Amino acid sequence: MDLKEIQNLIKFVAKSGASEVKLEMDDVKITIKTGTEGNASETTYIQHVPVAPTVPQQPVPQQPQEQAVPVKTADAVPAENDKYITIKSPIIGTFYRKPSPDKPTFVEVGSTIKQGDVLCVIEAMKLFNEIESEVSGKIVKVLVDDSSPVEFDQPLFLVDPS
Repeated sequence: MDLKEIQNLIKFVAKSGASEVKLEMDDVKITIKTGTEGNASETTYIQHVPVAPTVPQQPVPQQPQEQAVPVKTADAVPAENDKYITIKSPIIGTFYRKPSPDKPTFVEVGSTIKQGDVLCVIEAMKLFNEIESEVSGKIVKVLVDDSSPVEFDQPLFLVDPS
């Protein structure tokens, strides 16, 4: 903002009858106060120094690096099980292995499944969504505990397609 724009802003505020106007931009903060006596006005300029924003940014990169370590170890597990197919969650919600508490589980480790078989349900927003298998094979491992929250694309089951 140049000097001419600031002068025009002061004149505009004085004519408008407002007693105080504050304007904050990227590096300038302007406060215009009009006095009750005549057209006397006061203008304050404050330069913001961008030192403070750099201080919080230093710890931020350190936190994701610390969190990246467990993610890398989790990626190593599927690498050992390359012959298995991972069935992942298509939605965010709560994972249930049973259709209701008094019913048996949909599948167990060692169960043979066909394409279209229901493997579990995921509750999202009070709706129970049946998750069907897209592959045929044998359940090798259940990767999520019953009644646990799951994220989108989180591995749920390992299936041996042979």
